[in-house]
Amino acid sequence: MNFKLISKYTPKGDQPQAIKKLTENIKKGIKSQVLLGVTGSGKTFTMASVIDKIQKPTLIISPNKTLAAQLYQEFKDFFPNNGVHYFVSYYDYYQPEAYIPQTDTYIEKDSKVNEEIDRMRHRATQDLLSRKDVIVVASVSCIYNIGSPENYQSVSFEIKSGQKINRKEFISHLISLQYKRNDIELKPGNFRVRGEIIEIYLVTGEKIIRIELSGNSISKISLSNGKVDSLFLETKESIKLFPATFWVAPQTKLNIAITNIRSELEERLKVLKKQKKLVEAQRLEQKTNYDLEMIQETGFCHGIENYSRQLEFREAGSPPFSLIDYFRHQNKDGFLMFIDESHIATPQIRAMSVQDRIRKETLIDFGFRLPSAVDNRPLKFAEFLERQPETTYVSATPAEYELALARKNVVEQLIRPTGLLEPKIEIKKTENQIQDLIVEIKKVISQKQRVLVVTLTKRLAEEISDYLIDKGIKTQYLHSEVKTMERPEILKKLRLGEFDVLVGINLLREGLDLPEVSLIAILDADKEGFLRNKTTLIQTMGRAARHKDGRVILYADKMTGSMKSAIDEINRRRKIQEDYNKKNNIEPSAIIKDIRDWGFSKEEDIEEEFHWLEDPSTNLGQAKKLLEKEMKEAVKNLDFERAAQLRDLIDKIKNNKS
Repeated sequence: MNFKLISKYTPKGDQPQAIKKLTENIKKGIKSQVLLGVTGSGKTFTMASVIDKIQKPTLIISPNKTLAAQLYQEFKDFFPNNGVHYFVSYYDYYQPEAYIPQTDTYIEKDSKVNEEIDRMRHRATQDLLSRKDVIVVASVSCIYNIGSPENYQSVSFEIKSGQKINRKEFISHLISLQYKRNDIELKPGNFRVRGEIIEIYLVTGEKIIRIELSGNSISKISLSNGKVDSLFLETKESIKLFPATFWVAPQTKLNIAITNIRSELEERLKVLKKQKKLVEAQRLEQKTNYDLEMIQETGFCHGIENYSRQLEFREAGSPPFSLIDYFRHQNKDGFLMFIDESHIATPQIRAMSVQDRIRKETLIDFGFRLPSAVDNRPLKFAEFLERQPETTYVSATPAEYELALARKNVVEQLIRPTGLLEPKIEIKKTENQIQDLIVEIKKVISQKQRVLVVTLTKRLAEEISDYLIDKGIKTQYLHSEVKTMERPEILKKLRLGEFDVLVGINLLREGLDLPEVSLIAILDADKEGFLRNKTTLIQTMGRAARHKDGRVILYADKMTGSMKSAIDEINRRRKIQEDYNKKNNIEPSAIIKDIRDWGFSKEEDIEEEFHWLEDPSTNLGQAKKLLEKEMKEAVKNLDFERAAQLRDLIDKIKNNKS
C-alpha cells in the first residue's frame, strides 16, 4: 500500500513553504536539513505531509518514551491505513550487568520487561520485513543491538494448508523459534497442544493461530482475534511465523557459532592464566560453559545478546544490527529519517556507545564475559552517521551541530496557523515562591485551566506535589521513575481535569502537547546549568504557547545569561507572529485537540472485533449461532461485560434480519 495522509487540517501559516522546501531537499538527495519549528506550529503535520509526498518507509527518532508515545498516537491518526509502530526500550526497570572492582561487587543484570512494549517491537520489525508503508516512532534506544534481520527473517516458519509435516516436527519448529509450550495458560509467545490441534499465540499479541493436523499434513489454518477462547472465524491458506525473540539463529549456524564461542573461550582462558588471574579464568569458564549448554539444548540462554557477534558471524569490532538495519535490509530504495527534538536526541545517540563500552570492559577484565561481549552494544556515532538516509532534524531550538550539518538547508516554521503568540513572561523573587505559586495556581484553576510546575530534582517534585495536595490542590508528579505506560495516562488525566497541576523536571519540556495548560511556573530559574540553560528554558516556556492566555513565571533572584537569551528569543518570535496576525487580520484562537485514549492496552471495541458482520456476504443466521456460543462461554468464564456486549450484537443481527 501507499502512504495516505488523512487529516482535517490543510497546510497553513508557514507550513506550505516548509513542506515544499523539505520535500524538494529530499528529492534532490540532500542528506541533512533542519526544520526549525516553534511550539504549536504543526511540525508533526508537516512531517506527515512530507512522508505522504515522498512515499518511503520512515524512522522517527524521539529523545524519550513519552514524546515517542505522543508522536506515535498522532501518526496513527494521520495514517490509519498504514503500518505505524512504537519501538522503545521494553524495560520498565533495568539494572545492567556490572562489576565494581573497588568493592569486589558483582551486580547481576536485573530487569522487568514490559510485555506489551515487547510485542509492539516485534510488530514493528515484522511489518518492516513484510510491507513498505511503515512508519516507526522510536526512542534513541533503537540504535541498540537487536540481532540480525537476515537471521530473524530466514528462520521464520511458513505454514501452508496441505503442507506435509507431522505433529512432532511442527512442535520442534515452534520451539526452535523460541515459542514456549504452555497447555494451561495461553499467552503471547506461547503455544498449546490439544490432540491434533495446535494453537499458537503470536508474539505480537495480535492473533491466535489454530493449526489442525490430519495425519502427517496440515488440514486447516484459522485465526482468532487475539483473545483466548474466542472464535477462530478467519481462515488462511498460508501464514508466516516469525521468531518469538530477536536472538535466534538457524540450527546449522548455531552449531558453528557454539564451536566459535568455545574457541574464543580457550584463547581467553590462556590470556587470563598467563596474567595469573586464576579466579577470573575459573569464573569465566564456568559461566560460559553453562550458557553454551543452555544454547545447545534450548537455543537460548539468559544474556544471549552477549554472544551476538558470534551468533551473527560478525568481525570483531564490527557494528551491531539495530532497528536501522531492518529498514535497510528490506528497503533497497531507501527510507526517511526524522530526528525529533534533535538538540537532545543527537547528543544522546553520540554518547550511548561510549558509556556502554566502559561497563563492558570491566566485566571482560574480571572474567564475567568474553571479549566478544563488547560488540553487543549500541551503534557508535560514526556508524550511525554511515547508516543515516536523508535526515530531517526537527527542533524549536536546534543545536549548533545540526545547523552546521544542514548549512543553508534550515527551513523555518515560525508562524502558527492558529495565530497563537508566545507566552508572556514574568520574573518573581524566590522568597515565599511556593506561597506565591499557590495563589497563581488558584487563579488558573478558577478559569478551568491547567498548570505545569518545573523543579530541579525528583525529590523536590514529589515533595511539592504532596504539599500542594495537602493544600487542597489536585496535583500529580511526573519524572523518569514513573513507568513508561503510565506517563501518557497521567498527561491524559491532566487534560481531562482529573487533576489541575503537574509537577516535574525535564519531562515537562520538549514536544508535550497540552493545550489546556495556561501557566508554566519554573522554580529556581536562575540556577545556571543543563536544566536552566537557554535551550531548556525556551522549550519549557513553549508548553504554554498552545493556550491563548499562556504565560510563564520565572522564580529567580537574578537575571542569568540563559534567562536573558531565552526571553529575548521568545519575544522575537512573539513579534513575528504578532506582525503576521496583524497583516492577515488573524485573531489568536485556542488549539482544539481531541483527548484520545491511550490505546496500547485498551480492549478492542466489540463491534470492531466483529467487523466481518458488516460484510454483505456474511451468513447472519450462522453468525448469530456463533455469537450465542461465545456469549455462553463468556458467562461460563464470569465475563459478564463481554457477554452483555455480545448479547447486544445478537439483538442487532435480529433487528437487521427483521
